[in-house]
Amino acid sequence: MSVDAHKETLGFQTEVTQLLDLMIHSLYSNKEIFMRELISNAADASDKLRFEALSDDALYENDGELKIHVAFDKEAKTVTITDNGIGMSRQDVIDNIGTIANSGTRKFFDKMTGDQAKDSQLIGQFGVGFYSSFIVADKVTLRTRRAGLTSEHGVEGWTSEGKGEFSIENIDKPQRGTEVILHLREDQDEFLNSWQLRNIITKYSDHIDLPIMMAKEPVPDEEGNIDENAELEDETVNKATALWTLSKGDISEDEYKEFYKQISHDFQDPLSWSHNKVEGKTEYTSLLYIPSKAPFDLWDRERAHGLKLYVKRVFIMEDTEQLMPRYLRFIRGVIDTNDLPLNVSREILQGSKTIDSIRAASVKKVLGEFAKMQKNDAEKYATFWQEFGQVIKEGPGEDFANKEEHLPN
Repeated sequence: MSVDAHKETLGFQTEVTQLLDLMIHSLYSNKEIFMRELISNAADASDKLRFEALSDDALYENDGELKIHVAFDKEAKTVTITDNGIGMSRQDVIDNIGTIANSGTRKFFDKMTGDQAKDSQLIGQFGVGFYSSFIVADKVTLRTRRAGLTSEHGVEGWTSEGKGEFSIENIDKPQRGTEVILHLREDQDEFLNSWQLRNIITKYSDHIDLPIMMAKEPVPDEEGNIDENAELEDETVNKATALWTLSKGDISEDEYKEFYKQISHDFQDPLSWSHNKVEGKTEYTSLLYIPSKAPFDLWDRERAHGLKLYVKRVFIMEDTEQLMPRYLRFIRGVIDTNDLPLNVSREILQGSKTIDSIRAASVKKVLGEFAKMQKNDAEKYATFWQEFGQVIKEGPGEDFANKEEHLPN
């Protein structure tokens, strides 16, 4: 590793190199998912900024209008995804780009078969995020600055092929947030097209809860000529409405499925879901999904929780055991309530009657979905039991309130 005051070259963790190699080959047939993954990362960064700014409004740096911007450059053969979310420090970049910090990584690679179709399903369970860039790019440049740090603490990192090493150095970056520049491979010119990019965004990311912007299409003059130098205004490409806030009748089955893939980073459709708007003493909305495949870290009881908690549509936290018992740690989804303070902490959740009520009702909804599946669709239920039956068997020992409702062995 070479180091000076500002620039260093670091080696990828061995597992990162392995994952990239497998992913590029196994996911190539579904390569457009790189856009979903990068937009999802950008949305997460905005969620984190909203949350941290609840206690420190200065983090907005007088720019509270959060959005994602997608652009392409035909001459440079680049696609760029930019956000003004929380951003990353130098150490964040080193931790997030060069390393997969997960205790289940080794087991994940042990499951690999060499069969591209099967391996792509496994990779989907892993959640590839930033690394999906290398399906279409042979070089990726990352520019970022964490909110609250001054402009000279901007960071630029880049890597070719995602193999071996990546370089990182400090740059001056006046705007907070992250810019990911994909230098496309020779055969990926299809993404240097406004219509194609818009189509991918609406297909995969329509219900991201903040605007995804692109430059307006140029309008020809009366002779049919286009002024290549004209400044084009930006316009919002997606609906920019939180899907769970809509009524069920306004959401298609495909939209439910894509939203699941966005929040879970899974590549496969969910097995089932339950969307509920509860009014009364406690008011909240829940959208709960049963995956079709177990996540690779299912047996890591400390890590595998998958519900996101929102308060008044502001993201608060995820992976919290208070929302779902451990034997249901594979459930993915969103819970949004107006009945908690925006500055709620994990400690406050532990003694919250509101959370106790939401959790109890959500568990009953999930168990009801299991029972409905068992009664109405034997094949789907068999798939479910094969993936999650062993975990469900933990239930009677830790959830006495629902002991009679647990699934049979």
